[in-house]
Amino acid sequence: MKGLKIVVLAKQVPDTRNVGKDAMKADGTVNRAALPAIFNPEDLNALEQALRIKDKIEGTTVHILTMGPGRAAEIIREAMYRGADGGYLLSDRAFAGSDTLATSYALACALRNLQTDLLICGRHATDAETAQTGPIIAAFLGIPQVTLCGEVEIEDGWAVCERLLPDRTEKVRVKLPALITVCAEANEPRYPTPIGIMKALKKPRYVWTAADLGCEPDMIGIPGSPSINKRVFEPPKRNTDTKYFTGSVEEMASAIADTLEAERLI
Repeated sequence: MKGLKIVVLAKQVPDTRNVGKDAMKADGTVNRAALPAIFNPEDLNALEQALRIKDKIEGTTVHILTMGPGRAAEIIREAMYRGADGGYLLSDRAFAGSDTLATSYALACALRNLQTDLLICGRHATDAETAQTGPIIAAFLGIPQVTLCGEVEIEDGWAVCERLLPDRTEKVRVKLPALITVCAEANEPRYPTPIGIMKALKKPRYVWTAADLGCEPDMIGIPGSPSINKRVFEPPKRNTDTKYFTGSVEEMASAIADTLEAERLI
């Protein structure tokens, strides 16, 4: 079987466990510089799926594509430590404030310069959880998409995907080139290895600007973003104290029901 060219769409996201009063700028965008940054967790599942295909099909290459400020290159390095072959960073002040539509447009512009067989995204990013970017990229590129994937196998130019739906699973075959999104339940991401870290030193990394990609100015950044954040805030913390019930089975069942009703859970 011929090796595939796979690109994993990944994102560096704010650590949403540490949202404070400085998390939002005056223009309504997230103040990412004030928050710790991490590799979006489900994008690690996307990377793992790509690396598993690479392990099975000789000649397959896996590259990372991300957009963000200079520090977003950290996730490209981390991906290469885990086995990716290189990466591309879209970094330009013109991209600042992009919503999912503007972000997807810029990423699609980059992907038109890369001959790929398979694009893999995480199900969603933890900073907004829209699950929109992957499908929008597929629409810009005019390629088929399969979302919510678990196991993925490649068979004679087709991707055979198991979709993990809330009440059932589906098996879908899609002709390559295509885009898929991967669920957290699909796999367990591998860890970097010492040899992987050493090999990463020789792997290529590229930085592209909006001008390099030929992006239309009114399609990126705030001008290209029809949606805005009204405010960013830390959700109120809930009481997580443990409550114990005693008595007969009937008494405990009644007490539990009363407690759930008081909390408006039933």
